[in-house]
Amino acid sequence: MTGHETSGDNRAPVPRHQWPRCLLALDAREVRTAAEQFEQALCVEDVQLPQSGLGLMKIRDGALGELYFPGEIPLATARVRIYTADGTGFDGAAQVMDDRASLARVIAVLDGVLANQLPGYEAITLLLKKGQGNLEEQAKERKALLETTRVNFSTLGHYEEDDHA
Repeated sequence: MTGHETSGDNRAPVPRHQWPRCLLALDAREVRTAAEQFEQALCVEDVQLPQSGLGLMKIRDGALGELYFPGEIPLATARVRIYTADGTGFDGAAQVMDDRASLARVIAVLDGVLANQLPGYEAITLLLKKGQGNLEEQAKERKALLETTRVNFSTLGHYEEDDHA
């Protein structure tokens, strides 16, 4: 990485590894609009062309500790270098479980701006907070749905069965 890259995590509402997840929880148009503002103000070059495809999911068996492959997942990746007006370069990258390579590039641009705290990065922290809120709301809804399917097994066996009837 070039430039005076900082962790950026100290001002972000969530750790860096959660940034793509929070941004994917938002409407893609909103994320694209935010990235376009930075692309107009800064020079953004692709280090690696955005790609999409399938990734093989690996899971370790809990009992035997062996790897097995339950299936494939959509995967998109992108790496960009962002140059400021003085020519200093900063890197950004994204790897997302999505099939839209263009969206991975947009997230890579936002990653580079926020990780290096380039001018205007505060707008991205607001997006992350909004995405985190969406994820929390989603988790609450899933928990509520799970509660409706809960079965109380403690009442089983309390009824006498009449085997002689």
